[in-house]
Amino acid sequence: MHKEADQNYSAEKNLTFAFVLNLVFAIIELVGGLITNSVAIMSDAVHDFGDSLSLGIALYLQRVSKRGGNSRYSYGYRRFSLLGSIFISLILLIGAIFIVEESVKRLLEPQEVDAKGMLLLAIIGIIVNGAAVLRVKKGTTHNERAVFLHLMEDVLGWIAVLIAGIVMLFVNLPFLDPLLSIFITIWVLVNVYRNLRSVVKILLQEVPNSVDIEILKSDLLKLDCTHSIHDLHLWTLDGERHVLTLHLVVKIEFENRTSTAKEMVKQLAASYGISHVTIETETMSESLECDYSCEPCK
Repeated sequence: MHKEADQNYSAEKNLTFAFVLNLVFAIIELVGGLITNSVAIMSDAVHDFGDSLSLGIALYLQRVSKRGGNSRYSYGYRRFSLLGSIFISLILLIGAIFIVEESVKRLLEPQEVDAKGMLLLAIIGIIVNGAAVLRVKKGTTHNERAVFLHLMEDVLGWIAVLIAGIVMLFVNLPFLDPLLSIFITIWVLVNVYRNLRSVVKILLQEVPNSVDIEILKSDLLKLDCTHSIHDLHLWTLDGERHVLTLHLVVKIEFENRTSTAKEMVKQLAASYGISHVTIETETMSESLECDYSCEPCK
């Protein structure tokens, strides 16, 4: 429980840090983009304001996810953090459409930009967003991963602006600015797809990738207390907290020590990173009375 609390607290701090940096820098970007006449900077400024909104909502949902179970959500609010990840991903998709549209216009009708101003803003952008990236890089929640994509998009965007600015100091290539923006947007869209796919799998209660369920079953059968197991189900609430339910048929010598048998199963599950385990025990005689063809046992 302490580990889960520490992870939630760390995620909240990381999201708060990213939110504040994004909002402040979005204002700086907007002013700088207007001065330099750079579509990459102006589009990124608008995008960052959207980021700030989505980060604020993600931060709120991350805080909500700390709530424990109640009569409405018996497992607690852990999955609310996934909503933050989905919301951020949707904002990224909308922002990507805007950036591609503006970039294509600039490719068809190139406009002169202030290369020196672009360089200055690019350096500031790399430093500010780079600091935020380092902060959330080690985050393990899907919320933090979605934020990481946001921030990496910004860092790559500013690197592109820096490259374009340096080149245009020596050669007049105004199309370079929007062209780089399109390539960065494609990279972001690929990663947004991967993150959304991962979230959808969680919502569909797929077995966590970190656990091989067949090996888990094999290890459970090797326990001294286990005669057999059935009706085993494994899923994850949010990618961090895994849930396991199973029927355990205990050996004869453990029929009066079911609490010990349950503890053995829980310790094994903990070694797989499974934090919530529900076990229904049965004796061998009870097991023989059931052929497991009924719907609950399938």
